[in-house]
Amino acid sequence: MDNITYFPTYTLMKPRDSNSYRHIYFTCFLVLYIMILLVNTWVSVVIVLEKALHEPMYIFLCNLCVNDIYGATGFYPKFLHDLMLDSYVIPSYMCAFQTFVIYASVMCDCATVTVMAYDRHVAICQPLDYHTKLNKFSCSVLLCFCWILPFVFMIIVLLLSNRLKLCKYHINKLYCDNWSMVKLSCESTVINNIYGYFVISFYFCLSVFIILSYIKLIIACKASLECRRKFWQTCVPHMFTVINYIIAVFFDAMYVRYGSNNVSESLQNFLALEMLIVPPLANPVIYGLKLQEVRKRIFKSFVNIRKQ
Repeated sequence: MDNITYFPTYTLMKPRDSNSYRHIYFTCFLVLYIMILLVNTWVSVVIVLEKALHEPMYIFLCNLCVNDIYGATGFYPKFLHDLMLDSYVIPSYMCAFQTFVIYASVMCDCATVTVMAYDRHVAICQPLDYHTKLNKFSCSVLLCFCWILPFVFMIIVLLLSNRLKLCKYHINKLYCDNWSMVKLSCESTVINNIYGYFVISFYFCLSVFIILSYIKLIIACKASLECRRKFWQTCVPHMFTVINYIIAVFFDAMYVRYGSNNVSESLQNFLALEMLIVPPLANPVIYGLKLQEVRKRIFKSFVNIRKQ
């Protein structure tokens, strides 16, 4: 019996007033999750079925929607389960899995938005070279970059965390994240911290690349009315998403490491949930419904469904 291994169990933060408002919280988050699934699935299906939308910009948008479904599914089902049963516990292996899914999804979103910024840069600044630079092969490579790199980063992150001996098992958050688990360790976490800053710096550099690309686009668009039209139609929404990601991810990462216990629980939960609620709902609207071709075909599919 002594040789039998077991998985320790973590306890998660319990939402304030959850005893009184548990069913209201459950209903609100269930509606959010259903909306995320419906909107992202609808945009993805329309892009896949409509051959006219099989262009790099729409393929990257489809990738963004699929990734948002993947990331939301890493959080909402477990949180809804906790609210329903009023039980905020999670086995260590499930905690590691949730951490992997949520943060790999956030990294994939950041990488996809970077690729979309590159796509817009080539389309506006180098329109004659667009189909040469963004052919099927290069699009496949960019999509692999969006998915494989976050997976590799997160596997290394979890391997580094798994070697640590833990002394405590309470995570002061509504869901699992790597640094919250690392802080429970009795051992030195210097290597984990250094690697964590490396990953954060890498994706921060991607965000800087996006901003610089848009600055270059703004300069390039001064000379042409058509360029300005394209920029306002497709790039300004992108900038909103990038700024939202930078603020949400930066504050979440910094608060987990250096946040004060004096910060109100409501603010803690807002910082933790903002990047899991706003982007999956906003991305299909900002990127998809803002684009005329996508909007037309979504409306067309909706009309066809009603006729049936």
